[in-house]
Amino acid sequence: MGNKTVIKLKEKARELKYNLSALYLVYKRKDVSIYAKAIIIITIGYALSPIDLIPDFIPVIGYLDDIIIVPLLIYLALKLIPKEIMDECREEAKDMWKDGKPKKWYYAIPVIIIWLLIIFIIIKNIFFKTN
Repeated sequence: MGNKTVIKLKEKARELKYNLSALYLVYKRKDVSIYAKAIIIITIGYALSPIDLIPDFIPVIGYLDDIIIVPLLIYLALKLIPKEIMDECREEAKDMWKDGKPKKWYYAIPVIIIWLLIIFIIIKNIFFKTN
């Protein structure tokens, strides 16, 4: 993989991070339609979910869903959000990531809870299964 490709991938990853953060900020606003908020929840949930439609361990195809589905969901969400609202939230999202990590780390709590719940269910079903 060439140096230009790596730089492009890093730029796309940074853009994805800002877009997801901006979508979260849009979701919190009261002046956004319920349809847009529903797509935003699906987008963020899918992007942060440990469960994919196609598992990542399947060569090539495993990452294909992340490369296609997440950008498609972001595109759909952007179509439902007024441009001025999205622009405001993008600026605010840039401020969230100034030091390379989010200022409000507690936004990760729901994702951590979901991971812990999934791990708990798996452990319970494997080790504590009653017949």
